[in-house]
Order: sequence, then C-alpha cells, then structure tokens
Amino acid sequence: MPRIYTSTAALLAAVLAPAALSAQLGSYNPPPGPQGTFAIRGARIVTVSGPEIASGTVVISGGKIAAVGADAAVPSGATVIDGAGLTVYPGMMDAGTSLGLSEIPQGAPATVDASEVGTFNPNAQAYYGVNPQSAHIGVTRVVGITHVLTRPSGGVIAGQAALLNLAGSTVPEMNLVQRAGLVIELPRSGFGGGRFGGGFAFQTAGNQQDVARTRTRQLDSLRAMLRDADAYQNVQDAYAKDRSLPRPKQDVVLASLVAAARGQMPVLFIADRAADIREAIAFADEMKLKPIIVGGRDAWQVASLLKQKDVPVLLSSVMDLPSREDDPYDVNFGAPSKLAAAGVRFAITSGDQGAEARNLPYTAGMAAAFGLSKADALKSVTLWPAQILGIGSRLGSIEVGKVANLVVTDGDLLEARTQTKHLFIDGRPVPLESKHTDLNDRFKDRP
Repeated sequence: MPRIYTSTAALLAAVLAPAALSAQLGSYNPPPGPQGTFAIRGARIVTVSGPEIASGTVVISGGKIAAVGADAAVPSGATVIDGAGLTVYPGMMDAGTSLGLSEIPQGAPATVDASEVGTFNPNAQAYYGVNPQSAHIGVTRVVGITHVLTRPSGGVIAGQAALLNLAGSTVPEMNLVQRAGLVIELPRSGFGGGRFGGGFAFQTAGNQQDVARTRTRQLDSLRAMLRDADAYQNVQDAYAKDRSLPRPKQDVVLASLVAAARGQMPVLFIADRAADIREAIAFADEMKLKPIIVGGRDAWQVASLLKQKDVPVLLSSVMDLPSREDDPYDVNFGAPSKLAAAGVRFAITSGDQGAEARNLPYTAGMAAAFGLSKADALKSVTLWPAQILGIGSRLGSIEVGKVANLVVTDGDLLEARTQTKHLFIDGRPVPLESKHTDLNDRFKDRP
C-alpha cells in the first residue's frame, strides 16, 4: 500500500501543471526560486539614478545588486541570462494600494480585511492582515511591480501601512518595513466619503451643525491621543532610567502612536481636495508630524504650499475622471507634470485596492503623454516613492548594494504592449505565471 500511495502521488504531481497545483492549494502565486548569483548580460540598462547603459551587465548575488556596468565581469558559476534585445529596469513600487488586504470587495466580505471597527485604530497593522496568497499579487508583479505600500482604510486613524515585496509564502518573507506610516483621514468640513469607501458617515448626520460638532470632537480626540502618546513614552523612558519609580502601565494603542507623534514615522494623510490638503498640512505643523499626502487630486492647486513645506504627495487620481463639471477632460492626466514643474516631490500610484494595481505602469505612461517627461514618469514609480518613504538607499534604482528587485522586458516598461521576460524580487527569480495566465491556458482553446 505505501508503494501504491507513493506512486499515485508521484503520478498526480507529474500530471498537474505547477500553476494548477498551486491554485488547488489555495494560491495562484508560484513561489520564487532561491537566491543565487545571476548575470544579465548584453542588455540595455536603465539605472534611473544615473545614465542609461546601452549594452551592459547586471550581476545579482545574495539578493543584492553586486555589479552593474558596460564592462561588469561575470562571476564564475553565475547563471547567465542573455539580455540581447532586452532592457533591465528597477522594479516599480505602488505606494497607494491595499493589495493583499482586499480580495473580492463586492460579494465576498470574508476576503476583505482592509479596515477595523471604530474610528481610532492606530494599533491596526496592515502587516498582520495581508494575504500572501492573494491572486492580485501574481497578476501585479508580472508587469514589473515588485513591491508595494499597502495600507488600511476607514476612520480617523485607520492603522499602519506596510512595505512589502510581492514574493514570499508568508508576510515575514515579504516584509521590507513592517510599520511604514500611520494612516490618518481628518474629518472633512463638509459632506462626502473618502477614497476606498473610507472616511466618515457624515451622510447620516442630521445637519451641518451636527457635522461640525462631530468634526470638532474627532479632531480634539486625535490631538489628545497624539499628545498622550508622547507623554506615555516620556513616562516609559523615565522608568527605563530609574527602576525605583512606579512601574507604568502598558498601553498598546498609545505605544503604537509614539513614532508618528514624535515625527519618527510618516503620517499618511488621505486628502484629495485642496482645502483638505491645506488642513492636513496645518494639522501636521501644529502637531509636529511628518506628513505625506495620499490621494492628492487637487495637489497641483496648492503646489506652492506643498513645495514650501516640502510635503510629498502619493498621487492616486491620474486616471480618474474630472471631479468638477467645468474641469478640462485632462485635468488629472496633467497633474503630475504640474507638480513636477512646481518642484513638488511626488509619486504616481494606482490608488486601487488591489485588482487594478497592475495598471500602475500605464498610469505613469498616461502622465508622460500629458506633459511629464518620460524619465520623470519612470522615476515616479521607482525611485521617487522609495525616497518619499525613506527607503531610497535600498530600492528604486539599479545601483550596487541595493536590493535586487529587477524587471527585464522586451520594450518600454510603461508601454502596455511590453512583455516581462525575467523578474527578480529580493534577488530571487520569480516565475511569470499568475491567475491570468492560468485562466488563459485553461480556456484559450475552448470553442
């Protein structure tokens, strides 16, 4: 019997294609291969941070970029990839998504873990809610998006965003920065919800006075929590220096706010309207926070203020329709070029919960078609989001010592017809199969 069982299992393993087998086990994302030494030779190299190399070699070793250049030597024993006719780019980053937290938003609530009950949830971390087997991950990474900032939504304090690689069987394997930023959406001085369906249920408020009172109360509560967090840490620090003092109580909510309250962690303010952006900047000034604007639909209208305060924007509305009746049709397409001209630091994001994050390169391409230079469009999805989130020394360009998140294509990275030929995340070769390729293989010959 044991031999029969073994033979049957071997037969099944041989018959089932790897993608189909992984799908049956609950994941469409084939795992990456092991780290090793690889050399992509004879390829065009777009470093992003420096001049392009018409024909050169990129060497990957131990998960890092070990060498890059026209004459970079290929180490003995390296796996060599012929790069003739191909281009090597740094992997892109989507810094405005909830990828992995929301699988099927409509019709399958059990697959959505993007928000918590309540208005103030600073201790809710996206890191603990991400599903590494999300079908969106495989579909997103094959276009060259190798890492994302995924964030929760809802309430005044939604929780903490996480920076993750899009490869790995567990969240710790994917992790780049577990606590990358605190997500806050200030109560709005008017009606309407926030992006992703978050924000506040002002629609149920009885009248404008009720709305104003609710808003004031929530802002006061937010200020109090941030000040309490700073005081909480002062007490903890005092006890650490002098153990003769009474032992202070632990508070996971206040403890989770300390880094943001002291300006050591970015605060991601969800704001689209110009008035909301101005208010977020004023609030950050008042509380001495480190703000980043997320959404930023009207950021170009307050570009001088953003530049003056050096507040970066994670722009999520490039592909949106105009929000006002008298706006020109291309008001959002052209917003990145206006921010660039004003000297505002920004990154283009998908602004999507997960399913459409794969459109990020084409969103940047659209910005390039409406005034943003091609070089800046590429930086807006590679180096600039990494710099805004404090990981520019690790990701975003092809430089020796950086994490080997690389994509090798047969054309321009931001063109829809371009195909990915090789993909490396954390120096690991990533299979290019996904739910889309699996479905295509199953049904392409159906009459």
